[in-house]
Amino acid sequence: MFLRTLFIGGVVGLLTSFIVKSSEYSAHLSPFNIMELIGLVLFFTGFGLVFAVVSQTGFFAYLFIHLYDQCFFRSYWTTVQLLIIIFVIFDLIYFPYKGANGEIPLITFILMTAYIAFVALIVARIKAKKTNPTAFIPTLFVMIVITALEWSLVLRTTDLDYMLLTLMPLLATNAYQILILHEVTKMDEEQKRKLTERRERLVEKQRAKMKKKKSKNKNRKK
Repeated sequence: MFLRTLFIGGVVGLLTSFIVKSSEYSAHLSPFNIMELIGLVLFFTGFGLVFAVVSQTGFFAYLFIHLYDQCFFRSYWTTVQLLIIIFVIFDLIYFPYKGANGEIPLITFILMTAYIAFVALIVARIKAKKTNPTAFIPTLFVMIVITALEWSLVLRTTDLDYMLLTLMPLLATNAYQILILHEVTKMDEEQKRKLTERRERLVEKQRAKMKKKKSKNKNRKK
């Protein structure tokens, strides 16, 4: 999973650079400069790899937060996630535009946020079909909130090219990780058997302890 995520991040980062930084590539095509072109390919591939690692860090942090908050908020965790998603969508439009001081049009941030939400909805729908409907909101949370947190590292620069170069690998790697998670964590029959045996042993130990306690209490009463 780690290596595949890295591969996806590197490839998507490179492909995005062909579109976003096409002028830099074309500058070294006439006259043809193979070394400069290789340098650009390595740089943008490496750029995608870096944010693939950022994506993995954010994703594993989410897994911990999700388990912790499920215990803390219990049945309200789904509602809390929805409220955070709404706030982050507003945040992705308003605060970056304000920070750009008018250098980047408002419509640009609206379109980028709409694209994130669109991709998130598609991924969440696929995840819900593959697993169960309860996975829809957590998947939206990962694709919108976690992506926004990871993307915030570049949003502060107000450089539109690098915003796009970062966003595409992040969306691709986050989507891959959330869609493959249930496959990675799925137990085979041998693992299930061992887990069942371990639970049965624990139950037997607990029963034995209860019997000892009961016998001790009877002896005391006598």
